[in-house]
Amino acid sequence: MVRVKPFAAIRPPKNLVTEVAAPPYDVLNSEEALAMAGEKSLLHITKPEIDFTPIAGEHEQRTYDKAVENFKAWKERGWLVREDKEKYYVYAQTMGKRTQYGLVLCAHTDDYAQGIIKKHELTRKDKEDDRMVHVRIQNANIEPVFFAYKDNDELNKIVANAAAGKPEYKFVDENKFTHTFWVISDDAVIKRITEIFTNDIDAFYVADGHHRTAAAARVGAEKKAQNPHHTGNEEYNYFMAVCFPQSHLAIIDYNRVVKDLNGLTEEEFLKALEEDFDVAVATKPRCGRPAKPYAPIGLHNFSMYLGDKWYSLTAKPGRYNNDDPIGVLDVTILSNLVLDKILGIKDLRTDKRIDFVGGIRGLGELSRRVDSGEMKVAFALYPVSMDQLINIADTGNIMPPKTTWFEPKLRSGLAIHSLD
Repeated sequence: MVRVKPFAAIRPPKNLVTEVAAPPYDVLNSEEALAMAGEKSLLHITKPEIDFTPIAGEHEQRTYDKAVENFKAWKERGWLVREDKEKYYVYAQTMGKRTQYGLVLCAHTDDYAQGIIKKHELTRKDKEDDRMVHVRIQNANIEPVFFAYKDNDELNKIVANAAAGKPEYKFVDENKFTHTFWVISDDAVIKRITEIFTNDIDAFYVADGHHRTAAAARVGAEKKAQNPHHTGNEEYNYFMAVCFPQSHLAIIDYNRVVKDLNGLTEEEFLKALEEDFDVAVATKPRCGRPAKPYAPIGLHNFSMYLGDKWYSLTAKPGRYNNDDPIGVLDVTILSNLVLDKILGIKDLRTDKRIDFVGGIRGLGELSRRVDSGEMKVAFALYPVSMDQLINIADTGNIMPPKTTWFEPKLRSGLAIHSLD
C-alpha cells in the first residue's frame, strides 16, 4: 500500500493566484516563457534564465542562483505564503466537457524505490540530474508530479464533498482550461484520507513526470545518507504529487511525422505498406478544398497523411501479438512495421528524421507540417487506454517513447512542498 501525508503548502494568496500560476517548466521554451511571464509569475523561479539579457543558459550557475533568489523573494514579498498546518488539497481541471479531480498530497520516496510507485517509461540520467539540481537548490518540490490510482469509492466521495464547497482558487488559463482548487483542513477528513491510501490503495502510477519522480527519490536518498539519525518520516522523504482516480483520466493520441520516405517514391511506399496493412484512401481534396482529416476509428487502425490525401491503415491479423502488452500497442506496431521495417528509423529517441506531435494540437497540425514541405508523411494513432497503461506498469513493462499524452497539464504554483 502507498504512504502519503498532508503538507503545509507554500502557495499564493487568492488574489494573486492568476499572476503567480504558470505552465510547467517543460511546456514552454525560454523565449515563450519570457513573453508570458508577468512580474509575479512562477516562471521566474522555474525558468529563471528569462531574467537575464540576453536569456541565460538553463544550466548556468547564475541561473540556478537566480532561481533560489527569486523563490526567497517571492516568499518575502508575500506572493507565496506557507500554510499554518498540514492539509490535503483538491485540484480539478476542466477541458471541454470533461473534469478530472485530483488530490494534492505528498508521496513517499521509498515507494518509488520499492516499485509501489510504478512507471511506464524509461528515464534519462541527464534529465534526472537536471531535475535533482532544482529540488536540491530550492530544498522544495516547486512543481508537482502527476499520478493515477485505481478508483476508490470512499475517496471519490470525499473529493466530491470537498469540491461541493467554495473553492480557494478558480481561473481559466490561456488554453481555455479551467483550474479549481479546494483546501481540506478538517482533521478528521485528513486522517481518513491518509488511512484509505495506507490501507486500500496498492499503487500509484506515474502519468506525467517520470524524471521529476526519479529526481525526488534520488534527493531523498541523498538526504537519508547525510542524516545519521534518519527515521524515514522526515519531510525530505516525501514529494508533491497530484493524484487522480483512473476513471477521471483520458490519454490523448501522440502522433508522428517523418521527414522522408527512405528513398522510396510515394507509390513504392504505399505498396510496401500493403504487406502488413489494409490500405485505403480515407479522404482526398474536393472542389479546391484540402482533404478532411481522418482520425483512427479504433485500435490497430492508423491514419496517414501523404501527398494531399488521408489514408486508413489497418494492421492485418497476425502482425501483432495480443498476448504481449507491449507488442499489441499501436505505437509498437507502427514502429516495427513502418518506421523501422520500411523507413529505417531504428531509435525513436535519437533519430532526427522523426518528430512527435501531441494530439492536443489536432490532426490539422500533421497535414500542415506535410503540406509545408517540412515533413513527408504523418501518422495519427488511436490513443492508449488507462487500462493498457496500468497493465503495462503492473507487469513491469516499459512503453515505447512518446506513447502517452495527458491533457490538461498541471498548473504550477498552486502549491509548493518544502523539504524541511
